[in-house]
Amino acid sequence: MKENSVKVSGTIFEIEGIPKIKEVIPLGFQHVVAAIVGVVTPALLVANVTGLDSADRTILVQISLIITALATLLQLFPIKGIGSGLPIIIGTSFAYVPTILAIGGQFGIAAIFGAQIAGGIAAFIVGMYVKELRRFFPPIVTGTVIFTIGLSLYPVAIRYMAGGAGNPNFGSPQNWMIAMITFGVVVFLTYFTKGSIKLAAILIGMIVGYVISLMLGIISFDTVSESGWFKIVAPMHFGIKFEISSIISMVIIYIVNAVQAIGDLSSTTIGGLDREPMDKELSGGIKANGVTSVISAFFGGLPTATYSQNVGIITVNRVVNKMVFVFAAIIFLVAGLIPKFASLLTTIPQAVIGGATISVFSMITMTGIKMISSSKLTPRNTAIVGLAVALGVGITSVPGSLAGFPAWVDTVFGSSSVVISTLTAIILNLILPKDESNDKDGQEN
Repeated sequence: MKENSVKVSGTIFEIEGIPKIKEVIPLGFQHVVAAIVGVVTPALLVANVTGLDSADRTILVQISLIITALATLLQLFPIKGIGSGLPIIIGTSFAYVPTILAIGGQFGIAAIFGAQIAGGIAAFIVGMYVKELRRFFPPIVTGTVIFTIGLSLYPVAIRYMAGGAGNPNFGSPQNWMIAMITFGVVVFLTYFTKGSIKLAAILIGMIVGYVISLMLGIISFDTVSESGWFKIVAPMHFGIKFEISSIISMVIIYIVNAVQAIGDLSSTTIGGLDREPMDKELSGGIKANGVTSVISAFFGGLPTATYSQNVGIITVNRVVNKMVFVFAAIIFLVAGLIPKFASLLTTIPQAVIGGATISVFSMITMTGIKMISSSKLTPRNTAIVGLAVALGVGITSVPGSLAGFPAWVDTVFGSSSVVISTLTAIILNLILPKDESNDKDGQEN
């Protein structure tokens, strides 16, 4: 009965077909609203760390919007096995932020793109052998990694809430007031409202913080007035630099995020299509992420990943029609081709970004905890989580703790807690004795 109710040609509940435009537009905008903060904010964070001027900041945001559109379209309409063919939004991601900020701060933005190319190739290879590699990343390992990513992002959010590094008013009451109002609005809308308002909580919170910043006179629109209405960015604008330690770090993160993509693709098919994903869908989806990341690097865009928040929307409303996601991709593409729109986004004060993103980072952390909790917290599993997080967070929290090693060791293992935690969790999961099943224990007792 349920099958007949949703499998009607041309409805929003069927993956193929063309539904009514009056249904497509609001549902497509819903996905744009849910993703926009995740698309734009990593670019703003990287721009600040690498010291880009206002023009280059605008370009970085532009490319993030354009790449999100193209990556989403490739997922929707696979080319020779590259792409999942599933309704999913994919774009620049917070998951890479700790690593790319460390790389950009030490080696410059060109090194991010060099490492990104290597990471994209690694993701493509994972997509080719996804069935064989999945056993190395059970929920206890993947959850530990995601948990560490969330923890490592908290200092970034707090630094922004205080005004951002280099801000002469860093830590001022004004910055904290703006950040906390933004934060308060996000929390209120997330837990005390429903529907589209709840889904747009982070975006609305940023708008409120932005309006308050306008009233306080701390926003300048000089860059907006100087920007044009249409511009296509030339490839290699930021250059590409290959630095071995950065490449090692990025490859590890890409492999981890390939596993996370398996979770998002699975949630999409289970929640929206009532079935498990096919191997070719998982393989194509991961390979597409690798391809779009490589292309993105040549045009000055940041690493891409699947958007869990948009997958959540699918599992709630069960809208899987591709045209809804095509519409969302078109919105991102048009916005990315308009420099004035991109430059307007770069005027968002850092305190507003911090107040909004700390909620996002907390969600990432809790996603990791949920994955960890899905495995039984036996002594073995708690050791994997505890030791991996302890080493990852501990070493990176003590500057100079690896000073006696070659510089590349400090870059790979001392700049991002995620790399250490990932390797530790994988190794411990392989070498620690397996737990006996509860069923067996029950029979013996």
